[in-house]
Amino acid sequence: MPSEPNRTDGSPGGEVDGPEVLTAVDGGVLTVTLNRPAALNAITPRMLAELGDVLEAAAEDDTIRVVVLTGSGRAFSAGVDLKVLGGRDLTDGSVGDLLDLPARRVTHLLSTMPKPSVAKVNGHCFTGALELVLACDLVVVASAAKLGDTHAKFGLRPTWGMSQRLPRLVGMVAARELSYTARVFTGAEAAGMGLVARAVPADELDDAVDGLVRDLLANSPGSLAAYKDLYREALERPLGDGLAYEAATTYRIPDTVERLSGFGS
Repeated sequence: MPSEPNRTDGSPGGEVDGPEVLTAVDGGVLTVTLNRPAALNAITPRMLAELGDVLEAAAEDDTIRVVVLTGSGRAFSAGVDLKVLGGRDLTDGSVGDLLDLPARRVTHLLSTMPKPSVAKVNGHCFTGALELVLACDLVVVASAAKLGDTHAKFGLRPTWGMSQRLPRLVGMVAARELSYTARVFTGAEAAGMGLVARAVPADELDDAVDGLVRDLLANSPGSLAAYKDLYREALERPLGDGLAYEAATTYRIPDTVERLSGFGS
């Protein structure tokens, strides 16, 4: 999951002063920003640890209803900063537990927290960064943004979920083509293949994400949490088992009566 291109800010270990993840809360929306702009937000263990802590807290915070994940500067993230590995040998194409364990924690939280996660892809999004994006519920991307799965280009293999999530979104044939060729594709192409929900011009990205978030906030948090769980199960179960799970599972949705009270009035 290396950077594409692989860059750092030149400081020891590729680190930056201050947090590598920034947060802001406004009206129930937590915006989480990857914050190594001089390194195109290349991913480090520290960034993943900070991101995991933020997401874990958000998952338990009832005042947070939507989480938006984006990058500072001109990139979402160029991928893993290989300099943080300190010259370790990458045996059999794996980056190892130093990155794998915190990354899997992040993807698990993005995909399972009981509130929608939205990736706002403002620029370069390669390999490990794309795996983070695939774990989100919805993705809005700048049409001209460059994305790609470059594992094979560098003799690596996916360990953060690419091989399971990508074919479920775009189909097996398209997933194979993207991963086997390691080609770069645009946000507009990503929308055409069903990888993202929306692709818009870069100068419209903020408004597009704000509009999507407003639509989410207008609906029942309990209903959205139920849908998130049910859709996740739908990806993992045969149809019959999924239907049985839907029928048998209950969810806490405390605003049903209130929302129905105005129906037809």
